[in-house]
Amino acid sequence: MNDNANSTQLTTPQQTFARISRLVGPKPPFKLKEIWAIRIRLQLQEQTRDLALFDLAIDSKLRGCDLVKLQIHDIAHNGRVMSRATVTQQKTGQPVRFELTEQTRDAVAAWINKAHLFSGHYLFPSRIRQSPHLSTRQYARIVKSWAELIGLDPMEYGTHSLRRTKATLIYKRTKNLRAVQLLLGHTKLESTVRYLGIEVDDALEMSEQTEA
Repeated sequence: MNDNANSTQLTTPQQTFARISRLVGPKPPFKLKEIWAIRIRLQLQEQTRDLALFDLAIDSKLRGCDLVKLQIHDIAHNGRVMSRATVTQQKTGQPVRFELTEQTRDAVAAWINKAHLFSGHYLFPSRIRQSPHLSTRQYARIVKSWAELIGLDPMEYGTHSLRRTKATLIYKRTKNLRAVQLLLGHTKLESTVRYLGIEVDDALEMSEQTEA
């Protein structure tokens, strides 16, 4: 075997690091056009549960462990889905408030009606008998299927992609870091900066706008 053949099979440390970072590093948020692409696909396929889960994940900005444990009474009252809700976070024990847009309320209401769910029921029951609600592992697989649905690499996306999506859009539009901190339920502003990768994004943006 010649040297050229060997060189095609070897990877540099930088390439190896890049591959590992892609698999285990921070998952990117979905872009606006990707949000709509997924939403339209789910609507066309009449995936009522997934559409409700997708829209609610974006609006609530909840961690997967909190999202899958939502019960009907957390977001609906007297048969109506509320425009705002409050949930106590499992990780911090602190409450966090979030809004539900009209399209999310419609999607969730459609799912509640289709699944015949009532107050006290989990919003997303598991199809596995041993679990009363969707597990975080099941949710993670669903998120990857959404990415794959529109031609994205499923390995690059995870549950935090949904949690970061709206928070990232809000920051880019307003630059109001304190507001994003409150919406994510972070106790420290530094956590929000790291979570959104703001310093890196801002540095890259400034670099792109600067001619050498």
